[in-house]
Amino acid sequence: MDKLELRTRQVGPWGMNTYALICPQTQESVLIDPGADPETLLEMLAGSTPAAIWLTHTHGDHIGALDEMRAKLQVPLLANPGPHAAGVKLDADQWLNDGDRVPVGNFTARVYFAPGHIGDQICFALENDHRVIVGDTIFEGGPGKTWSPEGFQTTLTTLRKVVLPWPDETVCYPGHGPSFRLGDQRAAIERFLAKDHGRFFGDATWDM
Repeated sequence: MDKLELRTRQVGPWGMNTYALICPQTQESVLIDPGADPETLLEMLAGSTPAAIWLTHTHGDHIGALDEMRAKLQVPLLANPGPHAAGVKLDADQWLNDGDRVPVGNFTARVYFAPGHIGDQICFALENDHRVIVGDTIFEGGPGKTWSPEGFQTTLTTLRKVVLPWPDETVCYPGHGPSFRLGDQRAAIERFLAKDHGRFFGDATWDM
């Protein structure tokens, strides 16, 4: 096996996708977005040696089991320095910024800063691979929810400058819902970006 194993489970009341990456050579693993259900998260990591916890962002549905999993796993926490979600005081072991590279056993992932949905949103693109853990940056049917016109405009910039430059064969693994191939949505995203959405913010779909 010459690529990382990717495991996923839906956890919590909102069906948030938690991911685990496992190196096939070293069996080292990384847990991404421990949102809820610690027993499920531990089961995801079965047969591996946990090496780190990564966060795509700090909304409550993505970090609900963070403290418990940090206590159980005793591994470093890696996240973006923020601004974080309201009320969240994050004590990370390593702050991740755009362009950073982080290891998973013998493999690496590149960090993309992707604000809009929230100010600390990052994506993890597996190097020499076509898979990207995108958090709530983008879904099959639209971008992540925004809470102000400024946040929505930031999302548009992220789509133009971060997401669309990825190749068509990129498979996006979001925080909710199914994974999807970027090329299958590219035309819809480009049409969405070509429109004037005024002072809009909130839940958006590509066909609006």
